[in-house]
Amino acid sequence: MRILDIALKDLRQVIRDKKSLLFLVLMPIAFTLLFGFAFRQTEKDPRLPVGWVDRDPGGALSTQLRDLVAATEGIRLVPLEGGEAARAEQQVQDEELVAVVTVPAGYSEQALTGEFLPLDVVVPETMAGQTVTTAVQAAAKRLLGAVEAGRLSVEAMATRHPFADPVVGQAAMEDNLARALSAWQQPSLTAVLEPATGAEAARGARPGGFQQSSPGMMVMFAMFGLSTSAMVLVLERKAGVLRRLLSAPISRVEVLSGHLLAIFAIVFVQTLLLVALGQFVFSVDYLREPLGTLLMMVALGLWVTSLGLLIGAMASGEEQVVMFSLIVMFLFSALGGAWFPLETAGQAFASVGHVLPTAWAMDGLQNIVVRGLGLGSTLLPAGILLAYTAAFMGLAVWRFRFD
Repeated sequence: MRILDIALKDLRQVIRDKKSLLFLVLMPIAFTLLFGFAFRQTEKDPRLPVGWVDRDPGGALSTQLRDLVAATEGIRLVPLEGGEAARAEQQVQDEELVAVVTVPAGYSEQALTGEFLPLDVVVPETMAGQTVTTAVQAAAKRLLGAVEAGRLSVEAMATRHPFADPVVGQAAMEDNLARALSAWQQPSLTAVLEPATGAEAARGARPGGFQQSSPGMMVMFAMFGLSTSAMVLVLERKAGVLRRLLSAPISRVEVLSGHLLAIFAIVFVQTLLLVALGQFVFSVDYLREPLGTLLMMVALGLWVTSLGLLIGAMASGEEQVVMFSLIVMFLFSALGGAWFPLETAGQAFASVGHVLPTAWAMDGLQNIVVRGLGLGSTLLPAGILLAYTAAFMGLAVWRFRFD
């Protein structure tokens, strides 16, 4: 009962401080929105932009060639006309385009007679440039092969039944050409890449948008919110309240337990509010694994509670409480993946980040909301957070003083 009395007294002090509401609720919501929109995954076209200049407008084969190149996976054709065509090479140099392909005038007419005009391709000596060159060459070979197949087919038909009218022969040529090109579009053998599922897909999942910012700001502001609770300990020690409590019929363990319970309650309620906000406002599905989410909330609360006690034990004044809290918040958040996914920074940075408890807190929460894993995926992160809890708690009790 004495423990509850001390905890309730601390909670009333925190609630009366209007600045606490700002840092415990409003600031996390604001930063969740800010980082959520900053890291929101946009629908950016990943294909290589290739300029297309057609000097043979209306030509049947130039149109077919354009369609074949456009159908190539990984390439996006950008039609260039007028002034844009004139500065095509400059666009390649400025890296606005990966390459520029120019179809010469008379390309279709010459190709239909068996004389092929070369394409003008402006391409840099890069891996992307080589990819475009290969794709254009393959499309041109397909087209020329179809032309040759159509021409040979018409010659064979004319040998058996000569065409009385050249127009009929031209129509037969166009029909055979269309058949040959259609055959390229419907190969007899295709390879299909299936997306990874299960654990493989989970390991490759990348957080983005609110799936990154919601757990990230939850972890970050849980650390800073504890400064309010640590401030209560420092002020009570400076005012002699802790020393006077020792003269009352209450043990040191009960005094510390009461303060710890208050810190844990503050962090847990703050986390609960942010989980509800993420679930029902930002569509971050914490409740797809409620037990795993609850386990991470408790582990996070206990770890931050031990950290709050450690700050309260080390700080000798209000200024130090704020300084220690800011240092911990920024250092642990930046290196632990609360601001951005550690995967994007490389394996070395991710390994260093996992020395800190914030990285494990993020792993446990994102195993649920990003990777779609179950309760078992939270056991290791929660266990590591509890190990940090024991270490910080031991240091805090060792350093704690009542006067």
